[in-house]
Amino acid sequence: MLRSVEQRAVAGSGEDPRVSELRAAVSRLRRELAGHPAEFPDRAVAEDELAALDAMAVSGVPEVPRLRRSLLLIAGSIGSVSALAGAVTDVRKAVELFGEPPGQY
Repeated sequence: MLRSVEQRAVAGSGEDPRVSELRAAVSRLRRELAGHPAEFPDRAVAEDELAALDAMAVSGVPEVPRLRRSLLLIAGSIGSVSALAGAVTDVRKAVELFGEPPGQY
């Protein structure tokens, strides 16, 4: 479950709390995906995009359009694997913490 921005501040770390939340959500989904027994055609796409999201988060504040693109690819590749829906939702919420892409209202 995602916490409010105020609750997510990492004392003394200096890391953007949105980045911390994104990393935690990505980590959870990666673990759940790794432990999911079903194989599906685009599993590798989801794994690659999760690795890309993690790399973007490690490097600092990621670009919102790239975050959203990765999220769409992950959601599309996982498809209807309902067992992963909660973890995918957490990643979506973490991406939304970065705001709307330019030109969106």
